[in-house]
Amino acid sequence: APSDLSALIIEKGMEGFSLGQKVMNKCGIAGELVFQDVKVPAENLLGQVGGAALCMMRNLELERLELAAMSCGMARRSLELMTAYAQERKAFGKAIGEFGQTQKAIAESYAELLAGRTYLYNVARQLDLSTYGNGIDTDGVKLYCAPMAKNICDRAIQVLGGNGYTAEYQVERLWRDSKLIEIGGGTNEAHHKNIVRDIKKMNFKIS
Repeated sequence: APSDLSALIIEKGMEGFSLGQKVMNKCGIAGELVFQDVKVPAENLLGQVGGAALCMMRNLELERLELAAMSCGMARRSLELMTAYAQERKAFGKAIGEFGQTQKAIAESYAELLAGRTYLYNVARQLDLSTYGNGIDTDGVKLYCAPMAKNICDRAIQVLGGNGYTAEYQVERLWRDSKLIEIGGGTNEAHHKNIVRDIKKMNFKIS
């Protein structure tokens, strides 16, 4: 049961605690933590006995909110880059920003970014840190903002053409990072499952 879970501080040098395999990736170093019959003193209890579930679930909700905020930041930067490029790049004697296809990419990106940012701010404003009952909207805002950011990054690459694929213009990195947010902190598929479960609990009464 959740009330049976407690959080403990495990310190380097404790008997039975060791580091396993290290994994190098683009975000730095990740590693395996190995716990083998570790004896933990009572003073290493973190918070209250049985209070770990609240801490873990609340932190997961905060993580999803933070990842949605990161998505909005990536989307905003991509929109800024494609808008500036569309004004500078010329084709057939005029700026590519005057062509309907480019205008569609910029306008839709702007509307989607503002929708995501509004959802983000609303969830953050209503977040109750004394509980972990905010799941449906922390799932929902990340589910919306992560693909929103990836789509805007993708449009930016398309507007920039071959230049969008180079490191000089940043959007290729933004696209890669935005894709990661569809996985980290809960996959899109996990959010689907969680939201449908919570909607059933609400009997489809959406506030």
